[in-house]
Amino acid sequence: MRFLVVGHVVHKYQNGSYYAYGPYVREMNLWFKYVDKVIIVAPLNKEIDPDPIDLPYKHDQVVFFPVPEFSTQSVKNILSTLFHLPGIFWTVITAMRSADHIHLRCPGNMGLIGALAQFFFRNKNKTAKYAGNWDRSSDQPFSYRLQQKIISSPFLAPKMRVLVYGEWPNETENIVPFFTATYSEREIVPLSNKEINLKKEINLIYVGGLYNGKQPLISAKVLLQLIKKGYSVKLDYFGEGPERKSIEDFRDGNGLENSLFLHGNVKADQVKKAFQEAHFLIFISKSEGWPKVVAESMFWGCLPVTTPVSCVPQMLDFGNRGELVKGHVEEIAERVEHLILAPDLYLQKSQKAAAWSRSYTLERFESEIRSLIYPESLAG
Repeated sequence: MRFLVVGHVVHKYQNGSYYAYGPYVREMNLWFKYVDKVIIVAPLNKEIDPDPIDLPYKHDQVVFFPVPEFSTQSVKNILSTLFHLPGIFWTVITAMRSADHIHLRCPGNMGLIGALAQFFFRNKNKTAKYAGNWDRSSDQPFSYRLQQKIISSPFLAPKMRVLVYGEWPNETENIVPFFTATYSEREIVPLSNKEINLKKEINLIYVGGLYNGKQPLISAKVLLQLIKKGYSVKLDYFGEGPERKSIEDFRDGNGLENSLFLHGNVKADQVKKAFQEAHFLIFISKSEGWPKVVAESMFWGCLPVTTPVSCVPQMLDFGNRGELVKGHVEEIAERVEHLILAPDLYLQKSQKAAAWSRSYTLERFESEIRSLIYPESLAG
């Protein structure tokens, strides 16, 4: 099978291999296990080296069609996009013509182009992974709404199955509730007794890009609030982005040099170890699809304190497996303090979180992916 991926993730090239954002590549490598040839249409930047968080594709037949990275955030960018758009669209059409299965990564600029182009290949099997918030009542950019409209329509996207996070009422028959996995069944070990150490030192963690939309500075403000309340607390950041400077300034301006640590982008094993040692994930993002860091923290009994966006309330069983908050620093600090003072309740929620997350393993994920590529195998 010739399997085509159309997406917006920027790729890098080194020593004969294509690299991209690690969690994304780790997932795609599972899809690639069941195909003969991989075709990728995405932006490629050969001038920068892979980051520690980046991973290479694992397949011996990868054909790459590079396209320019583009956006519509300014007049200059719009003009550049209009200039490149015909060539990008033709590249996508050419790649789709040679593929047996078309896979779109949405939402994104390339996802929108792919959603438009796939209409001309009505007899080809297709999947679309919608990694954003599928909740149609939420505030979304117009381009995201348009992608939702196209790929969810059996007429506009024939033979398309759309993978979305969470279960939503009154959806079309081609919508498939889905999930993302990080850890294997082989990695499941008994949880450490974190609740015993709650009154000694509380370990907070933030994992993800340091971007304004994820509000990483709130985690630092929660740390300061808890320290002012007299608790021994430390906070570890894993991730990189433009908000790093504001976090560093807050740290230095409030004397948190011995309590707040920025580790940047690191390998997955280091993040895994940090989750195993942490008590709370403080993740106050404005918008998510299936926040992998929330599911990953739950896998290790690290209790998530997070916002009720997208399918997150379903993930946390509406507060029974974590804490759903509006994002106010005082509210978050009070929720954390309440669980510090109630270690039995913390343990109960931690165990429920781990039990839920550990049902979504890589083995189950891989089985679901194979059924999407070869749906006829289910009948046999």
